[in-house]
Amino acid sequence: MRNDHPISRREFLKVSGAAAGGLALNSWDSRYEFDEFPDAEHLVRVCETYVNVRAQPALDSALVGTYDQDEVLPCLREVVGGRFSMPYYPNQRWVETPKGYVWSPFLQPVENQLNSPVLQLDNTSMGQGMWIEVTVPWVDVLLANSEPMSPALQFRVIEERKLPRLYYSQVMWVDQIKTDENGQVWYHIREPYGSYGDHFWGEAENFRRITADEVSPISPEAENKRIDINIHQQTLSCYEDEREVFFCRVSTGVEGEDFETPPGLYYYVWRKMLSVHMSGGTTGGGYDLMGIGYTTLFQGDGIAIHSTFWHNRFGERTSHGCVNVRPQDAKWIWRWSTPVAGYDPGDITVTDYSGTNIRVFEY
Repeated sequence: MRNDHPISRREFLKVSGAAAGGLALNSWDSRYEFDEFPDAEHLVRVCETYVNVRAQPALDSALVGTYDQDEVLPCLREVVGGRFSMPYYPNQRWVETPKGYVWSPFLQPVENQLNSPVLQLDNTSMGQGMWIEVTVPWVDVLLANSEPMSPALQFRVIEERKLPRLYYSQVMWVDQIKTDENGQVWYHIREPYGSYGDHFWGEAENFRRITADEVSPISPEAENKRIDINIHQQTLSCYEDEREVFFCRVSTGVEGEDFETPPGLYYYVWRKMLSVHMSGGTTGGGYDLMGIGYTTLFQGDGIAIHSTFWHNRFGERTSHGCVNVRPQDAKWIWRWSTPVAGYDPGDITVTDYSGTNIRVFEY
């Protein structure tokens, strides 16, 4: 739906829950911690608390500076470091930035694309709404409920006194549209699957409408589809009748801990979600993440192939057991594998073994 009666900024903040949640009204005015995003062809976002910048692409090179978490940097080029530039790590790629070189797994490739607001929602089985994707490096949003409900948001909003933040490539659902007195269009954003109940208001131009066509099945007529995941090589291959049709690097579960991805030859896709909220583990070692796009579950304990925006460590064991892949890879696998979930409602579960076979090898 759309509200065609503009509301004032103060009324909007009150409706959104930002004032009721204890955030000062001027928090919204000062939500950006850094300058405008750089104007560059290739951008990266710092995923870690901070990263070291080296004079050359090697760990033993001189330290020339640091970047803080969520800083967005121009990527001047990507290079391969000298032999053993990062000892004990298979990934030897570095990104050259204006200050120097940063190890690439710490940097999420991003874009900064603004969009024309959508003013009319689709009629779906879940009511009026649409799926959206974040197309900027990150965007702060207003909490629409009076108090944060997920553990991560409780810490960010209450302890750190920061607004919720969404990141490039996250996928969410919009079920309302409003326009304020200044003509700013806002989307009411939530998560249909796995949510603690938090919902938000976000400025519309930071989100791209996902269409039904772009999530339609790939090669639906193909038979004998299979996915092979090689833990040792950290790779994933998709096959149709023994012909490899897709390949990508992955990050499986951390070795030697309770998070290892279990090997097995007879896993089958049993559920697919266009977006889901994932959480698990314990304080200090757990995770609580919104808007994980293109999730393909294949093991009964909740192990899945899914989009990953919080690291760029593909090719290394990094996860809590799931198979992390780049957003574009997760989307292709989600569309190609069976069962077919589709745009509406973006969720399907099967109880037999009709889903795509997934084999996980140690070597």
